[in-house]
Amino acid sequence: MNKAISWLDKELQYCFTNIDLFNQALTHRSASKKNNERLEFLGDAVLDFVVSEKLFILRPNASEGDLSKLRSFLVKEATLADLALELGLGDHLILGSGELKAGGYRRESILSDALEAIFGAVFLDQGFNAARKVINHIYSRRYSELPELSDLRDPKTKLQEWLQERKMPLPSYELCQVLGKNHEQRFLVNCYISGESISTQGKSTTRRKAEQKAAQKMAKLLKEKRL
Repeated sequence: MNKAISWLDKELQYCFTNIDLFNQALTHRSASKKNNERLEFLGDAVLDFVVSEKLFILRPNASEGDLSKLRSFLVKEATLADLALELGLGDHLILGSGELKAGGYRRESILSDALEAIFGAVFLDQGFNAARKVINHIYSRRYSELPELSDLRDPKTKLQEWLQERKMPLPSYELCQVLGKNHEQRFLVNCYISGESISTQGKSTTRRKAEQKAAQKMAKLLKEKRL
């Protein structure tokens, strides 16, 4: 725990008055009944508000819809997991033996939930202003590198629009395989386009994410083919 406390002080620049909250925020349900699920629920709400407030300030002329898109990008699972990896959070997670062997410390859902749980724990420990300070510190680089709204369209939408502009057939997606047990399933999806001799494959924790990955690969291949 001393190592985790040093990490917290260095990376999040925060010191808990109630260290039990921090310990709980790091604990996955596979390790204990007293885990981080409730803290994650609270942290999710705190994060949404803090990011909304910051975007409201950073983008004074943005519409409600545009602010919502930017917020969704910043608080989505993939972004949170990336932040957690950058911070080295996975090294301090408390996981059950099965989850540890399965590499749970690298799993997006576990990393993102744990980071939100920390936000919830900070909120309970020292209040909203403390949580705001931690969140804005962690997100500082993301705030300074906000993407253009046109870049926030998902890969499936981008691929469809690209094909429509060229009057080409729309893509089809086929679920090929579901791997693993119920709580750790991986979905394998094929993307193909009528008349094209190529297909791409995506694999992820949900069918939707797998389709997005397959679409992203297809778009890249089609563009390279027409260079």
